[in-house]
Amino acid sequence: MILKLKRTPGIYLVGFMASGKTTIGRLLADELGWAFADLDEDIEAEHGRSIAEIFDTEGEAEFRRIEQGAIQKRVGQVVRGKPMVVALGGGAFAEEMNHALLEENGVIVWLDCPFSKVCARVDGTSHRPLARDAAKFKQLYEDRREAYQKADHRIEIDTDNPAAIVAAIMKLPIFS
Repeated sequence: MILKLKRTPGIYLVGFMASGKTTIGRLLADELGWAFADLDEDIEAEHGRSIAEIFDTEGEAEFRRIEQGAIQKRVGQVVRGKPMVVALGGGAFAEEMNHALLEENGVIVWLDCPFSKVCARVDGTSHRPLARDAAKFKQLYEDRREAYQKADHRIEIDTDNPAAIVAAIMKLPIFS
């Protein structure tokens, strides 16, 4: 099934880490017959290192600069007419410059995952540098919610069934 968005053919999935952006994004892209991109995977492939390694060696500010370049690259593809679902990293949408670029070039969907579910999903993982300190992790979750609320649409992650979340996105009034 190939659907067209009412504006530029890009859907940008935002939300806190472990909210399901990559899993849901892949399924949504398949449903739409569009390309899929995960910005963290783009960055790791281009730089030959994990996100955690970039954070640990270069710092968060340098990672955000790299991330912004990756966003610009993918948005450029969308603007040139390549329909795409893009899963952003958890902090990408909190950066004002990224928010403005995405808002002008597609539809932003916030996957709003409860903190308890996020914690269950990241428990025991080591590849998420911002989840290492529990108190800071909780504060980061709360701080980023304000940015996420600027998305065009909010989908509550109330199930672990990604197909149900994709179905909810497909019901949004964004397609013609």
